[in-house]
Amino acid sequence: MIDIDGYLAVLGVDRPAAPTAEALWALHRAQVERVAYETLDNQLGRPTGIGAAESVARILRGRGGYCFHLNGAFAALLEALGYDVTLHRAGVQDEVEDPAGPGGDHLALTVLLDGERWLVDTGLAGGMYEPLPLCEGSYVQGPFTYAMAPSTVVPGGWRFTHDPRGAFTAMVFAPEPVPLSSFAAKHAHLSTSPESGFVRVFQAQLRDAKGVDMLRGCVLRRIDAEGTDERTIDSADDWYDVLADVFQLQLSDVDAAERAELWHRVHAAHQEWEAAEGR
Repeated sequence: MIDIDGYLAVLGVDRPAAPTAEALWALHRAQVERVAYETLDNQLGRPTGIGAAESVARILRGRGGYCFHLNGAFAALLEALGYDVTLHRAGVQDEVEDPAGPGGDHLALTVLLDGERWLVDTGLAGGMYEPLPLCEGSYVQGPFTYAMAPSTVVPGGWRFTHDPRGAFTAMVFAPEPVPLSSFAAKHAHLSTSPESGFVRVFQAQLRDAKGVDMLRGCVLRRIDAEGTDERTIDSADDWYDVLADVFQLQLSDVDAAERAELWHRVHAAHQEWEAAEGR
């Protein structure tokens, strides 16, 4: 069981009377606006599991997560509200589809609504603002243009292509339903391996109707119709202010010593990156 009313309170959405399209769109927009894509616990060395109840509890205490947490929690909420939700094995990919298919580093959701199936994904790192139909074409959401097309590799699968300014190129998902538990091994690797980008580099992203805010290490970017605004955060106080003010991340469970250590790691990684780039 999950705390449905508590979850809806975080999203600022009233409990819908029925599982309608209007309610689904409102829930999706609210989740990507209010619940950040973030890897904070990985950098703290205390990653949580991906069970739906545990991920919902993360959200209720003012945190977010990445796809397994965000979409796992959102799927549980939608199911509790009466939606027909399917979890899919997915993978973030480059311009050319991987012939092996989706690698399982992403959890995608679809919802069957009034006979039509929709991609519903609140864990795409600043991607979709609203659901997209499983129908080939281009779709504009705010300043970004996305594409949907059948996978050229996975029979019955679909490929989402991000806007060129997005944090990744594309995402492919297979049609078969899978349980949330099937992502446990991949999550363990992504959240604990020294080779994982989710461990090496802090990331936070939050989408809204007009654009996306992205924090990677110490670099804060705002991407919208006006272009890209970028600045480097130079102090721990400013960095933590950005987490709270821009990404709505509440860190009441992180003590002063952990904050100092986390900033040291993030800042050191940024300095290494600058040195490698010759800046």
